[in-house]
Amino acid sequence: MHGKDRTDIWAGLMFSVIGGGFALGALNYSFGHAARPGPGYFPFGLGLLLCVLGLLILARALIVRPDHDERLPPIAWRPLVVTVLSIILFGLALPWLGLLLTLPLLIATISAAGDEFHWRDVLLSSVVLTAGSWAVFVKGLSLTLPVWPAFMG
Repeated sequence: MHGKDRTDIWAGLMFSVIGGGFALGALNYSFGHAARPGPGYFPFGLGLLLCVLGLLILARALIVRPDHDERLPPIAWRPLVVTVLSIILFGLALPWLGLLLTLPLLIATISAAGDEFHWRDVLLSSVVLTAGSWAVFVKGLSLTLPVWPAFMG
């Protein structure tokens, strides 16, 4: 990898592997059709799109020579760990706290991964994303997600 853009090579490989994995995993679910997509429809399409994007990034990195020898930056462990733990927390809390409490919890915890944390931004994002998620998933797609906390019935 001498003389090539190492960051784009690793990013292209990562996107291709993760996208391909999601696309392959989605093959275990029914696809449905365009008017009524099944559970495998979107993961397959998005996984395939991510895989193709990764291959394009990888091809460009292998063909185009950068002007400098770029070293891989160190891994940002704090954002990585906080993001993964926030997603796990969301999955565990959703059945108990419902969508209206779990999404703001997710947004607040994942906002802690960054260097700048402002409560005003967290509150605004929580309101907009929770209302949008409710409108799209509960009303628009009629998914059976717990909206209210379990203790409220």
